Amino acid sequence: MLSKEKIRKKYVNIRKKKYFRTKDKCFKPLLNFIARKKIKKISIYYPSNYEFDTLRLFQILKKRDRTEILLPVILKNNSMKFVSWKFSDPLIVNKFGFLEPEKNKKKIIPDLILVPTVAFDKFKNRLGYGKGYYDKTLTKYISKNPNIITIGLAFSFQKYKKIPISKYDVKLNNIFTEKGFY
Repeated sequence: MLSKEKIRKKYVNIRKKKYFRTKDKCFKPLLNFIARKKIKKISIYYPSNYEFDTLRLFQILKKRDRTEILLPVILKNNSMKFVSWKFSDPLIVNKFGFLEPEKNKKKIIPDLILVPTVAFDKFKNRLGYGKGYYDKTLTKYISKNPNIITIGLAFSFQKYKKIPISKYDVKLNNIFTEKGFY
C-alpha cells in the first residue's frame, strides 16, 4: 500500500492534468440534498490548486435568500474557524497561499461543511494536504454538534482503492463528484 504522502503527490499531479470546469447541472444532486435537508449555513472552501471549483456553486447558492455561505479561516493554533462570506468581501492570502476572509470575523457553526479533497475511497475516507486542519476542526465541531454534515468535493478520477487512515482522520458523511454522490 502506498503511503499517504505518495498518494497525495500522485493525486495532486493527476488532478492538475485532468482538471476541468464542472457544469452547473452537476450540482443538481447536491442542491437537492441541501434543499431536502433544509440546510441554512454552508461552509465552502475558496478553490485553488485545481480543486473542485466551488465558485459556481457559491453563485448558485447566493441566489437562495436563506442560505449563509461560510469560508474557513486558518488560526494560529493549527485549527480553523468558519466565518460568513459574501462574494464582494475582501480575501487575504494565508500562509499556505490560500484565499480566506479576514480573521477578525465572528465564528459560525455550519450545518454543512464542504471539504476539499486530494483523494478519497469508497469508505468515505479523504486525503487532504497533510496538515490536518480539516480533521482537527471537524473533530472539534462534530463533538459539539454531531448533526453537522460533511461532504468531500472531488473529481471522480480522484477515487483511490483504500486511503490509509489513522485515529486522527475523520470519515466524511459523503463524497460528491461531478457524477453525483458516492
